[in-house]
Amino acid sequence: MPEPTLHRPEFIRERVDDAFGIVEKPLTAWEKVYSQDWIRKVFLLLVLAGFWEAYARHLDNALLFPTFASTVQAFWDAIAKGDLIGKSWHSIQVLLIGYGLGLALAALLTMFAVTTRIGSDLLETLTSMFNPLPAIALLPLALIWFGLGEGSIVFVLVHSVLWAVALNTHSGFMSVSATLRMVGRNYGLRGFGYAWKILVPAAFPSILTGLKTGWAFAWRTLIAAELVFGVSSGSGGLGWFIYENKNQLEIPSVFAGLFTVILIGFAVENIIFKNVELMTVRKWGMQN
Repeated sequence: MPEPTLHRPEFIRERVDDAFGIVEKPLTAWEKVYSQDWIRKVFLLLVLAGFWEAYARHLDNALLFPTFASTVQAFWDAIAKGDLIGKSWHSIQVLLIGYGLGLALAALLTMFAVTTRIGSDLLETLTSMFNPLPAIALLPLALIWFGLGEGSIVFVLVHSVLWAVALNTHSGFMSVSATLRMVGRNYGLRGFGYAWKILVPAAFPSILTGLKTGWAFAWRTLIAAELVFGVSSGSGGLGWFIYENKNQLEIPSVFAGLFTVILIGFAVENIIFKNVELMTVRKWGMQN
């Protein structure tokens, strides 16, 4: 007998629209707020301010630790008088001079290091000698060499910036892959053109880290140097403002000066360097 033929049942499905539905889960109001970096940071700052206020009220000694409210009041009073704004601008001007000179010297030293063997040996030797040396230790020598005033402060600022930027930049250049190096050589790039078009973009994350580190070192060194040279020369910026108010036992104003130092550093880090990072390494896909 012939075997029975097996028939597969037919399925008729209705045609669906080509448009796809929304596959992303809509964010809740809390998730939308929490996804904003600036909101999270403001919340953390408010929490820290709350701890500050609570501890100061518990300690109940304005000469040792004033409250956050009294510090903010002293901060606004100093701004209204113009003292804090003028001294902050004076500090920023000196910082820009020292920072700019340090970056220029770091660029020259690094270019010499990546183009010659003796330059690489020189950079490694100098960074191992001077990078561990605190800038504050050079204050006595700066006083002898440059006298009182901004020249001495600029000298120690250059020392703070130079080695951190040069070391990070050189490390970034050395980490560039051999493939990228060969691409640049095959295109006939040499010297400055090779460094600018191949090494700098590839090593920019390390360069940016060096710029941040150099800025932080320079800002700290500037305030410390102004505490010494500002007293000696009778002028200065935020460091002199802090020292002067300490001598007068205006502790809320001292904290207001420190608060200003923190605010300027916070602004530079989260506005200037953050935007540079977004427009470069984040845009190029070199950072998450």
